[in-house]
Amino acid sequence: MIPLKNSSQISAMIEAGRITGEALLVAREHVREGISTLELDTLIRNHIEKCGAKPSFLGYCGFPASACISINDEVIHGIPSKKRILQEGDIVKIDVGAFYKGFHGDSARTIPVGKVSDEALKLIEVTRNSFFCGVEALKIGNRIGDVGSAIQGCVEKEGFSVVRRYIGHGVGHELHESPEVPNFGTAGRGTRLCAGMTLAIEPMVNIGSEEVYELADGWTVKTKDRSLSAHYENTVALTSEGVVITTLVDKSW
Repeated sequence: MIPLKNSSQISAMIEAGRITGEALLVAREHVREGISTLELDTLIRNHIEKCGAKPSFLGYCGFPASACISINDEVIHGIPSKKRILQEGDIVKIDVGAFYKGFHGDSARTIPVGKVSDEALKLIEVTRNSFFCGVEALKIGNRIGDVGSAIQGCVEKEGFSVVRRYIGHGVGHELHESPEVPNFGTAGRGTRLCAGMTLAIEPMVNIGSEEVYELADGWTVKTKDRSLSAHYENTVALTSEGVVITTLVDKSW
């Protein structure tokens, strides 16, 4: 069953989304060579709690931190550590959630550390663009497959690959709700989209193969061929007036 949200619930989700998006902006301000991923996690947690919210990820299924922070060929779910120090040329994926007034926001960005390769910059840009390709297909009466197909097409025309093992999802009272939202698919197939759906759309894109694997820590996911990976995510609400992107605080990012 897919939980649909009314206008007051979507308003609450907009507040949770704003806090989530602001936490990512705090992280972006501090991403630099020499900072540890644990320091970034602390800054994110402090901002979320200062706003009267709770980090969605902290303790979720045993996750030990407030943000997932993944570097280079790490795709998602990287565990922050004082031993993981950002270096010039890295790309760092930061995934954040905030729980506020009974609802979650969920959002992720990929951030370059200093000067990075042109290929890395293109990967980041294509991953972001693919999210907005998906949003263009997010219309009442369309289907989930329309969203996934749009994302997949945007990515593959640039020669990159979409991770298939991990996908987007519904979000609201729970961090993960129905429906599943793959970043690939066939147009015209899947669950029909309707007003009140709130979704985390999150393309994960690799320069090389789509194949990934999980490390022994039980969380960190890496590309099998060690190619770079990027991640871009926002929480969106589908309403009768159109799409509201609740976590998009800086519309240029």
